[in-house]
Amino acid sequence: MLRKEDFLMIQALARRGVYQCDIAAQLGVHPKTVSRALQRGEAPTGRRRPERGSKLVPYHGTVDRLLGEGVWNAVVILREIQAQGYTGSITTLKDYMRPKRSLRPSGATVRFETPPGRQLQSDWGQVVTRIAGEETEVHFIVNTLGYSRRFHFWCTDCEDAEHTYEGLIRSYEWFGGVAEETLVDNQKVAVLEHRSGSKPRFNERFLDLAGHYGFTPRACKPARAQTKGKDERMVGYIKHHFFVRYRDFESWAHMNQLAEQWLSVAVEYSTRIAG
Repeated sequence: MLRKEDFLMIQALARRGVYQCDIAAQLGVHPKTVSRALQRGEAPTGRRRPERGSKLVPYHGTVDRLLGEGVWNAVVILREIQAQGYTGSITTLKDYMRPKRSLRPSGATVRFETPPGRQLQSDWGQVVTRIAGEETEVHFIVNTLGYSRRFHFWCTDCEDAEHTYEGLIRSYEWFGGVAEETLVDNQKVAVLEHRSGSKPRFNERFLDLAGHYGFTPRACKPARAQTKGKDERMVGYIKHHFFVRYRDFESWAHMNQLAEQWLSVAVEYSTRIAG
């Protein structure tokens, strides 16, 4: 029988466009079970008593929704449910998440970890929001430290070389230092050519930036953008949280001011939990 959290996971995966047969395989149930759950449109009730004695129970729905959206960082999820009133521990949250990790869509990809200070991952995201009362396409560069998962983002109107380099510099200033290497996708502002089986040929201006700040440039292997999956998850997280919490901005400066305030809260939560 499906639990309420299973049903919420089905809903979240279906909204992302995952086929019902794939959802069934992830949950270990028959595809007809998934189909009936979606047709019913609500979680099963009355057959199983809700779990008692855990402060996390009222927030299972929020946790499952975030997991379904691809957010698997316990610190990030904790911050969201604490904002809703959760007063329990991160250990309780991790215990709840642990049996669900096998459902991660990218579970077959080997996770690549780097030691402290080794790598910064960089990527771009796009979203449409309102600036000064007008619908505007926003481009935001997200730079994530591979070890700590601390991240910084900056919003602008395009993804050209000037804005890419400025976004990196702003992140170095935000972190208070530069990682040993910066991992980028194969966008032309950083990588001119990268054929399978050969070394990448970097943009001269990107090499100048690397030389000035003292980092080694790295590029994802062709067709292997998931190499920087930590950063791509943060792109999704910013879309579904910052740009949902804030939907209207007075100007670009106002947007980036709110972004830094929002990031400061994220750092405060992470520091409190780590301590």
